[in-house]
Amino acid sequence: MKMDTSELVAMAKNARENAYAPYSSFRVGAAVVSDIGVFTGANVENASYGLTMCAERVAIFSAISAGAKEITEVAVFAESMPYPCGACLQVMEEFCTPECRVIVADPKNIKILTLRELLPHPFSKDTL
Repeated sequence: MKMDTSELVAMAKNARENAYAPYSSFRVGAAVVSDIGVFTGANVENASYGLTMCAERVAIFSAISAGAKEITEVAVFAESMPYPCGACLQVMEEFCTPECRVIVADPKNIKILTLRELLPHPFSKDTL
């Protein structure tokens, strides 16, 4: 399943409305396309910062929890260009295809990369 980029970014932008970001005020939304449908997520912060969950992982975990087996596209939206963090890239490595489109967007820009461009030398199940 492939979605129109602007539609997927709009879904990520809408998901951002549910962000819980009282500490950083950096509200992020994400939308992922899986083999069973589209799932969204927003970042959820915690006073114990290490327990904060990024929007990308919330959306991916929602998809996997619903029975998805593979993620083929990820869109992330924030007020400034929201490149995925290392933890999110590692989760993407586990559940996305290497060719997975990763769309990062802010109100003025949209960039489209692949997971392999963002994480060229992954630690994966093939490493073990």
